[in-house]
Amino acid sequence: MISFSPAPAAPTRTTETHEAVAADAFRRALAAHAAGVVVITAQSGGIPAGLTATSFSSVSLDPPLVSFYVDRSSTTWPSLSAADHFAVNILAGDQADLAARFARKGIDRFAPPTRWRPGPYGAPLLHDVSAHLICLPYETTEVGDHLLVAGLVVGADVHSPGHPLLYHQGRFGRFLAHPAS
Repeated sequence: MISFSPAPAAPTRTTETHEAVAADAFRRALAAHAAGVVVITAQSGGIPAGLTATSFSSVSLDPPLVSFYVDRSSTTWPSLSAADHFAVNILAGDQADLAARFARKGIDRFAPPTRWRPGPYGAPLLHDVSAHLICLPYETTEVGDHLLVAGLVVGADVHSPGHPLLYHQGRFGRFLAHPAS
């Protein structure tokens, strides 16, 4: 079994001539950036767990790696980190309710109306998503108040490569293609 274990914390980076930007200004600036939305799912001890992530990214083609960030205080992370594999459910443009459900605390995210099935290794695969990636834990590193989680992709299925769900200005939305010139 491969387990997630955080790498040793990197030394704090500071300079004597610069101060970090204020949190409010930082949040406002980042809200101008649109991000794709995924739900990371896993099963540990027979119990499904999952969370919404807008920090998902491809990392490498050789080997095939993807990554996402999770808040170190996440109550879902202990269950996800105990799993020997996880799934990345790439959400479609009409799945804002599903993204919001997996971002909520204190609810059973897998209860109806969530529709899902166990994947090839048992990780929950959500229905009607654009694509599924099955990943093995590859590396986890502490970065500020988050963990950077990298996964080795061992399976990929594209179901409907239509419009993706995006997160922008604190809201979920759909992608509109720019008219061809």
